[in-house]
Amino acid sequence: MSEPTQPGPGARVVVVGAGFGGLAAAIRLARAGLSVTVIEAQAGPGGKARTLPSAAGPVDAGPTVLTLRAVFDDLFTLCGTRLEDHATLIPQPLLARHWWPDGSSLDLFSDAEASATAIAAFAGPREAAAFRRFHALTARLYDAFEGPVMLSPRPDSAAILRAALRDPGLWPALLPGMTLARLLRLYFRDPRLRQLFGRYATYVGGTPSRSPAVLALIWQAEARGVWAVQGGMHGLAQALAKLAAAQGVQFRYGTGVARIIWQGGRVSGVQLDDKRSLACDRVVFNGDPAALRAGLLGGGAKAALPASAVTKRSLSAYVWAFAARAEGLPLAYHNVFFAADPAREFGPIRRGTMPEDPTLYLCAEDRATGTVPQGAERFEIIMNGPPLRDGQPAPEEDSKCHSRTFPPLARFGLTFTPTPDTRSLTTPQGFARAFPGSQGALYGLSPEGMMAAFHRPGAKTLLPGLYLAGGGAHPGAGVPMAALSGKHAAGAMLADLALPSKSAPTAMPGGMSMVSRMTGGGRSRSSGS
Repeated sequence: MSEPTQPGPGARVVVVGAGFGGLAAAIRLARAGLSVTVIEAQAGPGGKARTLPSAAGPVDAGPTVLTLRAVFDDLFTLCGTRLEDHATLIPQPLLARHWWPDGSSLDLFSDAEASATAIAAFAGPREAAAFRRFHALTARLYDAFEGPVMLSPRPDSAAILRAALRDPGLWPALLPGMTLARLLRLYFRDPRLRQLFGRYATYVGGTPSRSPAVLALIWQAEARGVWAVQGGMHGLAQALAKLAAAQGVQFRYGTGVARIIWQGGRVSGVQLDDKRSLACDRVVFNGDPAALRAGLLGGGAKAALPASAVTKRSLSAYVWAFAARAEGLPLAYHNVFFAADPAREFGPIRRGTMPEDPTLYLCAEDRATGTVPQGAERFEIIMNGPPLRDGQPAPEEDSKCHSRTFPPLARFGLTFTPTPDTRSLTTPQGFARAFPGSQGALYGLSPEGMMAAFHRPGAKTLLPGLYLAGGGAHPGAGVPMAALSGKHAAGAMLADLALPSKSAPTAMPGGMSMVSRMTGGGRSRSSGS
């Protein structure tokens, strides 16, 4: 049985997945006058920005850090309204509080000089001076790569080369074989600082010793502005969905897509999980691109991408989301508890097993305004982990993950009452089930290797009428990056239709997100990021 959409001027579009990429694409396409329907397997929008129930209310179990606010201001301005009228963003001048097993701790701030002062007290004036040099380098990297990479539909190697020629000081970070770990050794003597800034590789799904040095610019992105979303990151997704609906976008929640239908060598519709079909002229797939290569959207979609666009998988994670009373440490909104030995964290991950000595990220979700809640509050804890190998499920490791999370935090001095049980845990196996084809990888293609950014798929696939949006597509992982991918998908489609793209000019103070910090929730290939 067919249910044709009402045609707009030139195309009927189905967006598969209501993650940030799909929502951004839907808004822009609707504003251009197209008829847009969003199909989402879950009961609401957000994709990887999911929540889990808790005694203190819905708790985020996905991304928690928002940068590049201008991406979202742009979407609301495009629709004649303001972001602040639909969601409350709380600036975070304290970026994160960092803890080490030796008892030391360090706060970093959006104010670079405040961070330098803190580092001087933490590790001495030499390291503070090194930080100032590192901060200056990352500012130049960010400025050089913003236009040719993040804002461009595909990485522009010629523009990157021109930027490097204009600023030879960038060359050390761009040399072949220069990893983030190697670059940090050139700047910092204190291993704790190398460990701290090396963690940015994990924000896009890689490890410091194998990821390119250019990822150091993620520090600069955070230093230019971090916000928390009042009520949780899922609140921003809900605001975008309401904005999309106000532009005429139709939503079908609780509905999965079984396959993309082809006729005459191009998209002609989608078949839903209930066997009904929906006619359309274009499809934006807001999910892991690997699902296409795996044939999970039908055999016709297998040829949409080359194998190099999806083959090497990024990191996965073990994610706890729960409510409890916390005691023992003065937590900030964002906290990082470092492993004593990074080799015992990343070595096992490279071998495909759980870290023996993990670094733990903790978001105290009710402390965005700096106040300490009375009673139970909401927490998310993330441990990096490997994706599944060869698509084969590894044994569930719930109890082992519990012992490598809460006893180490207790040794730091942090305890929870009640201690969460494994019902609050999502494992890499859980993510693989939630996002078929992903192998549990949370960021799509791995960022490891000098040319990784050039292998990540762009908005246009090899098949006419099929486009990509989400953290698995260019420009990569993170809430703002996923939204930018939606902009690229809409722009590519409108160019193919020869329709004008109605985009407000975007000033971009800010940068990459703290990596779509973990996903889950969705059960179907129609959930996206």
